[in-house]
Amino acid sequence: MVTAFVNRISTVVPEHDVHQAFVDFADGTFSQRRKQLLFRRMADRCQISHRWAGIASPESFYGDDPNKVDTATRMVEFERNAPDLAVRAVEGLELGDRAAEITHLIVVTCTGFYSPGIDFELIKRCGISSSVERTQIGFMGCFAGINGLKLAHHIVRSEPGARVLVVSLELCSLHLQRSESLETMLSFLVFGDGSAAVLVSADEEGIALDSFNAVMVPDTSELITWRIGDIGFDMVLSGKVPGALSRALDEKNLKTILAGADKDSIDLWAVHPGGRSILDAVEESLGLDHRHLAPSRHVLDNYGNMSSATVLFVLAEIMERAKNGGPTGSGCAMAFGPGLTAETMLFHI
Repeated sequence: MVTAFVNRISTVVPEHDVHQAFVDFADGTFSQRRKQLLFRRMADRCQISHRWAGIASPESFYGDDPNKVDTATRMVEFERNAPDLAVRAVEGLELGDRAAEITHLIVVTCTGFYSPGIDFELIKRCGISSSVERTQIGFMGCFAGINGLKLAHHIVRSEPGARVLVVSLELCSLHLQRSESLETMLSFLVFGDGSAAVLVSADEEGIALDSFNAVMVPDTSELITWRIGDIGFDMVLSGKVPGALSRALDEKNLKTILAGADKDSIDLWAVHPGGRSILDAVEESLGLDHRHLAPSRHVLDNYGNMSSATVLFVLAEIMERAKNGGPTGSGCAMAFGPGLTAETMLFHI
């Protein structure tokens, strides 16, 4: 059976570093002093230094109150900003004339929709053939980046000559709301914008994709939810998620995820940095050394959580470190999202 390889990954973010601007904005949303102090303490401990957005600050787009900006206005902003960021990501792959050889285009997003969409803009502006086979993976949440790689994997295995372009594009900043709920504002604390473009083919270069598995955690469907509301998309990210993940990564599920392999045989871990507490929970549950999650913590610190694009940023970091003499070997990628679901992937480099 043919093996699919991630040949290259290109990652980009918008120009504005908004992390501190958001912390300052959120600090002023609480009428209760106790909540304000708790939020400040959590912001200091979140292990995020930078998050990026196409808007310079919350006030520059939302004015004095994000809850006055309806979903239609936010989707107009998505349509205005998303194509340029996606094009920048594809251009970073430096395909040149070989862009015309792309046979399949997969767009992954859960933060905005319009049609004709991002796929049409990429065809028009990046030299991709208009006959390319197009698919969109939409609204699946943070684990959808792995779903994009899974689909590319199956395409290459069934059509060995295929050259698949996967583009994940997320503008999480467009869904900011004002709330007195500490849990809601803490969920906004981790999200940023970003895009990743991935070339997948049978060319034996880069990361070899070995197998995929999904684990759904019983009785956790309301811990992460994502619904379209009147003032943006409504996110619920419960503080119970880290504990649920810890319980889910038990010996039985881990054996399934690792296809029967021993945990100690895994050299590389590409874990979706949904937040510091999620990385801490995975690290503790699996008994990992701190160095194993260094790429994930690097991405969290410099970009925050960019939903589906984030695990692709982690894989890009692992590839870059390997090129520069860093660790290689067998790997396991994990990303978590609504369900509660963990989408996982075994790979080697």
